[in-house]
Amino acid sequence: MATITASASSAMQEAAKTPTASPPRATAASTASPARYRPSPLVIFSACLVLIGAGGPLLLRVYFVHGGQRLWLSALLQISGWPLLLPPLCVSLFRGRRHGIANLLLPLRLVVAAAVLGGFYAVSCYVYAMGSQALPLSTSSLLLATQLAFTAVFAFLFVGLRFTPFSANAVLLLIIGPAVLGVGPGAGKPAGVTSKAYWTGFCEGIAAAALAGLVLPLVEVAMERYGRRTGPAARTPPPYSTVMQMQAVMGAAGTIVCLLGMAIKSDFGALRSEAAAFGLGETNYYLVLVWDAVSWQLLNLGIMGLITCASSLLAGIMIAVLLPLSQILAVMFLHEKFDGPKGIALVLSLWGFASYMYGEKVQQKKLEAQKSELLQQQQQVGSKTGDLELAAP
Repeated sequence: MATITASASSAMQEAAKTPTASPPRATAASTASPARYRPSPLVIFSACLVLIGAGGPLLLRVYFVHGGQRLWLSALLQISGWPLLLPPLCVSLFRGRRHGIANLLLPLRLVVAAAVLGGFYAVSCYVYAMGSQALPLSTSSLLLATQLAFTAVFAFLFVGLRFTPFSANAVLLLIIGPAVLGVGPGAGKPAGVTSKAYWTGFCEGIAAAALAGLVLPLVEVAMERYGRRTGPAARTPPPYSTVMQMQAVMGAAGTIVCLLGMAIKSDFGALRSEAAAFGLGETNYYLVLVWDAVSWQLLNLGIMGLITCASSLLAGIMIAVLLPLSQILAVMFLHEKFDGPKGIALVLSLWGFASYMYGEKVQQKKLEAQKSELLQQQQQVGSKTGDLELAAP
């Protein structure tokens, strides 16, 4: 799926330098076609977590619709579920030590990098909360889907991603989609929201997508630079304890930032009065907060798993996959209108997603063909070497 061409080409060069281990006589029988690409179980599990966490944006919009106004609290909900990772993380580390696996803890430099990125992610969550306060869920989800375009651009700058015609087309379509929403914002504007507030939320939604698109490649860069493993372990995906540790460190750092923001805005003293005036009742107020934090934690863990076990671009793609699901949830539970501009933006976004996925499939086939050609060349060289050895007196 999401394959970074620069890293793939370097791996091919290393494979070309490695001598073949098969006997010269057996080369003719080993020219089978390369195995089809299959994602690892950890990648599939992480993608499922992203889909399950789709309720996070929905519950955040429910919070705002029924009287919630605390922006730093809403940002805290998006990152404060990290304590749920502590029990499975402790079990994973304990089992690893029992099986004699050492160095499961993150290196100190990676912990520091994750903490800094967690602070940036908290700012991104705050900006997203500002936009969600004034925008319908269907509109804010369309704007958030543009993070794939920002992720691709920043991955090109920091990770070495190479654009193909398909990926460039996807980025262009994901930029045009939100532009279509800006043609007639009055049609999708919630009741009681002024045009100025709508446009401000529109720009804040784009800014949140840009910040999220920046954080994802930086996490991949930090993992590659400070969390690189050596020896045989470098050839296998990192254990899921690494994913949980990264998410826990980023969540803890982001939680500290949000708590400081709540203290500055005096949100702690206003929570009780806000709960009493909540449209769904005081008990449901706290239930919305708890389940929203759980849903966002599942979403964040899935994204971190995709970054660690695959790439930041694949994580951005899965966030874009949430787009149609968010649209359906908004219409079903929040009774939001699905007008013409939103439909056009949805079609353009899905078109961009399909274009990117098709391009990745074509790119994967090219890489498979190149690897097969390199393998055949190595086998031919080995066969000629074996024939020369047999012909020598």
